Amino acid sequence: MAQAEGRKLDSGDLFPRMEFRLTDGRSISIPDILRGCWTVLLIYRGAW
Repeated sequence: MAQAEGRKLDSGDLFPRMEFRLTDGRSISIPDILRGCWTVLLIYRGAW
């Protein structure tokens, strides 16, 4: 499997800033929305 360039996150690293548009038109910003709690983030790209 091909990997995107860049380094992998390690324990304690800050999550890179990303913005997502939700299906209802709102947008959320990561890691801002995750701040202050333990979170598991799964990104499923589907079977293209």
